Amino acid sequence: MARDVSDTTPLSGRDELVGWIEAGCKPADQHRIGTEHEKVPFYRADRAPVPYEGRDGVGGIRHLLEGMRDTLGWEPILDGEHIIGLADGVGGGAISLEPGGQFELSGAPLQTIHETHDELIGHFAALTPIAEKLGIEFLSLGMSPKWTLAETPVMPKSRYTIMAGYMPKVGTRGLDMMFRTCTVQANYDFSSEADMVKKLRVSIALQPLATALFANSPFKDGRLTGSLSERAVIWRDTDNARAGMLPFVFEDGMGYERYVDYALAVPMYFVKRGERYHDVAGADFRDLMAGSFAPLPGETAVLSDWANHLSTIFPEVRLKRFLEMRGADAGPMPLLVALPALFTGLLYSASSLDAAWDLVKTWTAAERETMWAQVPSRGLDTTIAGRSLRDVGREVLKIARAGLAERAFRDAQGRDETMHLDVLDAILAGRTEAERLIALFKGPWGESVDPSFEQCVY
Repeated sequence: MARDVSDTTPLSGRDELVGWIEAGCKPADQHRIGTEHEKVPFYRADRAPVPYEGRDGVGGIRHLLEGMRDTLGWEPILDGEHIIGLADGVGGGAISLEPGGQFELSGAPLQTIHETHDELIGHFAALTPIAEKLGIEFLSLGMSPKWTLAETPVMPKSRYTIMAGYMPKVGTRGLDMMFRTCTVQANYDFSSEADMVKKLRVSIALQPLATALFANSPFKDGRLTGSLSERAVIWRDTDNARAGMLPFVFEDGMGYERYVDYALAVPMYFVKRGERYHDVAGADFRDLMAGSFAPLPGETAVLSDWANHLSTIFPEVRLKRFLEMRGADAGPMPLLVALPALFTGLLYSASSLDAAWDLVKTWTAAERETMWAQVPSRGLDTTIAGRSLRDVGREVLKIARAGLAERAFRDAQGRDETMHLDVLDAILAGRTEAERLIALFKGPWGESVDPSFEQCVY
């Protein structure tokens, strides 16, 4: 999330929380695609991480943001005196920072995957000259491969200071998640409560497939981890109160109210008043609504508290006023486009959504949980209901291709959006990025991750 919300409309009850989410409904012809990706910056000269203020007279993350501000003309987002992001007031896109300096593009809501591709090309066209002047490049991996937590820089963002203090209390890998991982994410609209529920169920059931297809984080601390997606392993012990596969989504009666009840039970991180973040980690949102909030006596909930709280919940698919696909590692540029292409084909065609639901609806909660647990290490060899994810993936891509072809959006060369799935077909026919990197590590790279700083860059 690029910018925390500041809406002081008072909240008086649960119905308003439900209504806030429901207000995200849009007619199908207004449905859009938002794509976000994170990338790890490093200094080309010595493969060192990039601090906020830079080092030895060489600029850092702040200078990247200032350069992009001057190039794009986007509005700076500040935390105190620090620039921590940029917002495009016209198109709706943003640039933000993750805790360890991961540089994130939060893309604008776009109609087609071709536009997503063009947005990505434009982002790097603006960023690369600025980064080159600073001697900075960006890794195209799902996790920083070499630096320890102690070596990883810390960005000056107040909400992340609060999170970093709380994470070790609720899991063993939260700091790794914050400071060392990178994802690509795709966001989708819904037209009704029933449409939301169906899309949520399909997309949650298929997030482990996304994890397998996009696995691209086999390294940590300069060594192999034994996993194809260490990022996915990390999420299994980050904070289980706010992460996971949401089994209740598949139960009878699922809707906005059920998700609101889930979110209300998730402990809070912070309350923002004006420009100040108050650390209330572990507190109960229901107490804030009731006016009995011990961490900040006298404070009661406002609308921005709810919007901000929902942004601190991290399931495999997150519901806000849209749905966020959160299961994939970041990867090379074709994969940054392939993720939104995959879920656009599945979710934005009624017939493809029906077909995808028919595929996953008989999977049990136990089968989904087992799949999610095994996929970081087994990847496409993971099984569900007696089938490998490689086999499931072939069927899913066929469904997604039909959905994209039905949309019939063509680029200037007359090609439809299915072209952006070709890279996933190649993975299903061969090997994932993680498997390719493991083979390089064990072979030509001589069991060193240093070559990744040459070969795994944007």
